[in-house]
Amino acid sequence: MTDEQRPHAEGAARRARPWIWMYHAVGDPTDDPYGITVAPERLDRQLRTLRARGLRGVSVTTLLRAHARGRAAGLVGLTFDDGYADFVRSALPLLRRHGCTATLFVLPGRLGGANDWDPKGPRRPLVTADQIRAAAAQGTEIGSHGLFHRDLTALTDAQLRDETVRSRDLLREITGRAPAGFCYPYGTADHRAAEAVRDAGYAYACAIDPGPAAGPYALPRTHISHADRRARLAVKYLRHRMRPAPGFAPVAVPPAVQEASL
Repeated sequence: MTDEQRPHAEGAARRARPWIWMYHAVGDPTDDPYGITVAPERLDRQLRTLRARGLRGVSVTTLLRAHARGRAAGLVGLTFDDGYADFVRSALPLLRRHGCTATLFVLPGRLGGANDWDPKGPRRPLVTADQIRAAAAQGTEIGSHGLFHRDLTALTDAQLRDETVRSRDLLREITGRAPAGFCYPYGTADHRAAEAVRDAGYAYACAIDPGPAAGPYALPRTHISHADRRARLAVKYLRHRMRPAPGFAPVAVPPAVQEASL
């Protein structure tokens, strides 16, 4: 690439929408009414497929930092929602095996509890404060999934502050570092929720499929399921590449976040 071509290539890379995978639980997928569980063996194959295509899974902050510099072409963001304890037991060793990192979105108001928000179950244990610290010590970015896993669009102003500000403060107490990222429970967000997340001090927020509203506080993600093998992952990659990105601009990651080692 010539010196003349490089600025144009980096500009195109910054305009492209970062690719972020969305996981939840890692365990037995046979009792899975919501389709959110991936067996460890399948996760192993998915990460192997990722690396075979010359891609590497990283935390969202790492991805956004590279994206802002036009250097995210070989990176995929890996996220795990809800803060299930099986992340530490089953996912983290596989991530390390394949040279990947990830972002774990946790619920500091439910430490050591269970996913009581899922009426159909099954009940799964959530991470404790010690498990959060252990994951962070092994290179995992810790983000907030709110305080109790509540739909931010249906809350009072006081509840919204709890889910955004209080959850961030609690995670700072646990890890010694304020989280840069937030993830909307159920993937639902509106302008009011996004403003609350921004005002609470987060650098970015993950949604699911915000469409034209995509941006730093509504980052779209691709759901990865147990059914996703090589061919399905290739199709999802093509769908991601074909998505229009109206209004999507490079994410300005604060210097303190840029300098963080994640």
